Amino acid sequence: MVRMSIAYLSAEVGFESRLHTYSGGLGVLAGDHLKSAADAGLDLVGCTLLYREGYGRQQLDAKGNQSETYGEIDPQEFLTDTGVEISLPLDGKTLYSKIWLYRIKGLPTYFLDTRHPDNSPEHAGLGNRLYGGDDSMRIRQEYLLGVGGIRALQAMGHEITGLHLNEGHCTFAILEMLNQGWSRNELSQRCLFTTHTPVPAGHDRFGWGEVEAVLEDLLPADAKQLVDDENTCSMSHLGIALAGQVNAVSNLNAYVASGMFPGTHIHPITNGVHHETWTSPALSDLFDQHLTGWRTDPTTLAHAGRLPDEPLEMARKDARAVLRDLVRAATGVELEEHRLTIGFARRFATYKRANLVFSDLERLRALGAGKIQFVFAGKAHPKDEGGKQLIRDIFEGASQVEQDIPVAFLEDYSMDTGLAMTSGVDIWLNNPIRPMEASGTSGMKAAMNGVPNCSILDGWWPEACEHGVNGWAIGEGEDERDDIRDAKALYDVLEFEVLPAWANGPEHWNDMMRASIATSARFTGARMMSDYLRFYANFSLSS
Repeated sequence: MVRMSIAYLSAEVGFESRLHTYSGGLGVLAGDHLKSAADAGLDLVGCTLLYREGYGRQQLDAKGNQSETYGEIDPQEFLTDTGVEISLPLDGKTLYSKIWLYRIKGLPTYFLDTRHPDNSPEHAGLGNRLYGGDDSMRIRQEYLLGVGGIRALQAMGHEITGLHLNEGHCTFAILEMLNQGWSRNELSQRCLFTTHTPVPAGHDRFGWGEVEAVLEDLLPADAKQLVDDENTCSMSHLGIALAGQVNAVSNLNAYVASGMFPGTHIHPITNGVHHETWTSPALSDLFDQHLTGWRTDPTTLAHAGRLPDEPLEMARKDARAVLRDLVRAATGVELEEHRLTIGFARRFATYKRANLVFSDLERLRALGAGKIQFVFAGKAHPKDEGGKQLIRDIFEGASQVEQDIPVAFLEDYSMDTGLAMTSGVDIWLNNPIRPMEASGTSGMKAAMNGVPNCSILDGWWPEACEHGVNGWAIGEGEDERDDIRDAKALYDVLEFEVLPAWANGPEHWNDMMRASIATSARFTGARMMSDYLRFYANFSLSS
């Protein structure tokens, strides 16, 4: 039976912690996108690669030195073997891929697996690690994702009426649809390209010789003109040139992307998070009792003002206790119930400045001794020495203040850790270099759990922040990097606004928690899907 379907392709998808085929926000967002599409009953079908060794497990020594191990994923624990295979020409040989299925409420996502007995060792290794290997491996992974993804969906009985490409890793899917007969005009009507990365260096570029060797006849004759580069092929520029419709993942991100892709209209569609996935059990029970219908209609969260004080306080107490227990078991650090717990967890990329709060240890002690405590988590890319240094900086800072301010670092950040943290801290801290944060979905998850954000005005936060009501802004939205200025702004807001609000007791803090939950109603996956439906409806009409 042939099904009319919109194909959603992503190099990484995060559905659950143990199926660790994701590295961070991009993959978890893809998982939330597909879960939200399933909730909405959309004719969307997902496709990604099965990385048998995933992204790597993080180990940290006593000084914060990160190392990685790569345990094998057994797909039979999570996925269904469809019994269907595809084959592609590559390197003068044939690349074979098995197709595995993950299903959410009837919506299928397919994982392409290169561990096939007829593959050469080089081709079998394409499915080893997410973002592993050199450019030669990466371009071949993207060939399998794009060209192989289209053919896999068709092999599974889907007639593709539209393409939604999550970043440039999927661009070769467009070339496969051209190869199968779509016109350039049809592409522009039926293809949506989502860009996240606000820095040029974050977009894959390959030498034209390598691109031609992999794609052969699939490469359009005018590809260099489309990319406007004689030396390298930017996957994002090629995809955007052919897609016709492009969106970024926040209003500010759209503004930044417009400067990276001149002449292209970038639609802003701010990310949202899957509300049932990212609400803690304690808060879910609270919402079930007092915000009836929130599971099927998360706009109901906008009525969080009706949550009574005592049940709200008890739910938050339970969520905070879960995190304290996790921290104690994992690190031995004893968090204190009365202290304000500040959480920071995300990929350890240098622009996120995870160590900013330790810039002035004397100021930090003066404002926070006996009052605050920190929980950190996050992985650096195995090859990112700058990101690894940030982790060491946090361990060093923690050792300097541990007598006055407890600091815990949870190893091997995962979706499970993320839920425990975004629901169990009291403040969610975010201090990137503006405007380099594409969206910042972890802050949305925190808000959904009644945790106010304290953040630089970057990503989603300029759209959500009501200073002193649902959280706080750090600084005034300055774009130029100035770590000294931003650290002072962070200390000032903690000392003069956050801590006094905490000290005022539950009456004022409960209002802030309710305001945070109400804000999250605008940043759910359901709202995000309603925005994307404006594009998807056109795909259906085009079919």
